[in-house]
Amino acid sequence: MFRSINVTSRIFERQIRTPAPGTSVHCARRFYENIVPSFTVYDIECPDHSFRKFTDDGQYLISFSRNHQDLIVYRPMWLSFSCKEEDCCRHDLPPKAKRFESFFTQLYSVTLASCNELICKDFFLSMEGNQFGLFATSTAQIHDAPTTGRAIQGVPFIEKITFHLLRLEDGVVLDEKVFHNDFINLAHNMGVFLYDDLLAIVSLRYQTIHILQVRDLGNLVDVRTIGSFCREDDELFLISNSQSLATSERSRLNPFPGNQVGNGHNQVNQDDSFLSGIKQRLLSFIFQGMWNEETDQAMRVQSLKKKFFFHFQDYVDLIIWKVQFLDRHHLLIKFGSVDGGVSRNVDHHPAFFAVYNMETTEVVAFYQNSAEELYFLFEKFCDHFHATSRNSLHMNFISSHSNNVYALEQLRSIKNKGGSFSQFVKKMMASLPFGCQSQSPSPYFDQSLFRYDEKKFYHVHIMLLQLISATDRHRQSTDHPIKFISRRPPYTLKFKIKPGPEAGTIDGRTKRISSFLFHPFLPLALSIQQTLFLQPSVVNIHFRR
Repeated sequence: MFRSINVTSRIFERQIRTPAPGTSVHCARRFYENIVPSFTVYDIECPDHSFRKFTDDGQYLISFSRNHQDLIVYRPMWLSFSCKEEDCCRHDLPPKAKRFESFFTQLYSVTLASCNELICKDFFLSMEGNQFGLFATSTAQIHDAPTTGRAIQGVPFIEKITFHLLRLEDGVVLDEKVFHNDFINLAHNMGVFLYDDLLAIVSLRYQTIHILQVRDLGNLVDVRTIGSFCREDDELFLISNSQSLATSERSRLNPFPGNQVGNGHNQVNQDDSFLSGIKQRLLSFIFQGMWNEETDQAMRVQSLKKKFFFHFQDYVDLIIWKVQFLDRHHLLIKFGSVDGGVSRNVDHHPAFFAVYNMETTEVVAFYQNSAEELYFLFEKFCDHFHATSRNSLHMNFISSHSNNVYALEQLRSIKNKGGSFSQFVKKMMASLPFGCQSQSPSPYFDQSLFRYDEKKFYHVHIMLLQLISATDRHRQSTDHPIKFISRRPPYTLKFKIKPGPEAGTIDGRTKRISSFLFHPFLPLALSIQQTLFLQPSVVNIHFRR
């Protein structure tokens, strides 16, 4: 739409020209090429907190105390100060303006964790409309845990995991959900997924998917559990069936009604050899798919022997790793080995994906992580795997290779430079299912507006060592500033983001990591550099002066 890069010309042009239908928001976002965080306050005076992220509506900055006991919530506000000189832009900021309190106002501080619990600093989900926030606290993780009941051997357990539903406006805790002697992967929201008002929590230890609903009044309500049973009345049916079998067995062994001996078989034995309901659904789908591949009976039997029965125990040993909503009725479930379920690096572990319909309790699709069909679906319809809320305004403009030509070019460049296509597919599928609310909606990550350090981005994209991206992750720090360059001619440098001290770090041997928190729509960002020795973080604030 805009022919000039001058902001004044663009404003006049916006008044006299009408954008094409359906492109008004995209045209308005081009003004971000002129409004960028071009000024940095290095090593700002701020509380020694662990800053988590901005909420998607930009109203709150979430942070935690260093002892992981308290939640501290701030409200962003724009810097204001007085200047007596004629040209204020050429003068340095006054000392009072270089404080954290000049940019953020503390709203409240709430103690969430008890004496033996800690807040999971990498976990936070904001609910629909950003009215509620979901936080998690837990006790220490215990390895070499004894296996009891249907617990999976080799999976550690946590004595107590508590999810806190909190009203972000005033910090009031409205509801809690507690799991005892369980294991839920809370790092980067991996074990929890939110879609509209539905919440999916994956119990790795007991292989159960808990589906909860967040009510308008702030209540967490159990909707269903998927694991040992798939329907609400499955357990009742099995209990009734076991009672009927027990009665007929007693009648056969003891035909005299006066000498009945109770054997206590009035409940489903949870320690028996029956497979779980979700595992039976999965095996049935795999078997039916292989059965339908061949029409000749002899060939069908041979195919089942080679493909199904030979790998039967491998299928049985699969456990649920991660889950995400595709919509309100379908789940994308990732299966793999026990070692891969608790490991940080899962690239070398075989994995499988299943699409599960919660209403019909059927598996409707099944893929291995090297399946080319799944990759091509991922390449063309990547946005469907993010499953963001339909009412989320800012989250609908996150760049992906299915909605952005520049992101698609980067993906194809990496694919062409790589070696084995099968290994490339496995590395790409390792990111599925996507972490919930793991990407920043900031327009400065919109790849149709900016590109950032293209050479570094190309070389390290698959290895997940990017210096900066929209994905919420800690990254290897660098003393060189990260450049944001305009996508439009003449491809000028718009601004730089440099973590750490302005003069750089003296000790180059110390390993440093950085994180970047971008406001969803304001030209405001925080870069946080920290070391692994619990030293105070270096916080820089980048904003438009």
